[in-house]
Amino acid sequence: MKTKKYVLGLAAMAMIASVTFTANAQEKKTEVGKALQKTGKAVEKGAKSVGNKTAEVAVKGSAKVVDQTFKGKMAPDGSNVYIDGKNKKYYIDKKGAKVYLKASQIKTRPVN
Repeated sequence: MKTKKYVLGLAAMAMIASVTFTANAQEKKTEVGKALQKTGKAVEKGAKSVGNKTAEVAVKGSAKVVDQTFKGKMAPDGSNVYIDGKNKKYYIDKKGAKVYLKASQIKTRPVN
């Protein structure tokens, strides 16, 4: 019985040691590794901004085709206000999401 516990304890310690060794081996401690990590974050940030802009353009394009533009009015951020089929007013934010507006949030666009 004691031998069985000893073997199980030894096996558990070996597994913990191998996991710790593997985790340490995956860390990037060199300058090249740190530079690659920063580059990866920059690429991820760039890809996210490109994706957001693509979504914004796609949603705005479909809104211009499907929904009406509320003439002479603007959203709190200065963009166009659209009216959907259920007479709800919305604008499209920088991430391409439709943000529905209350009547008090809609502003009159100044005439040039």
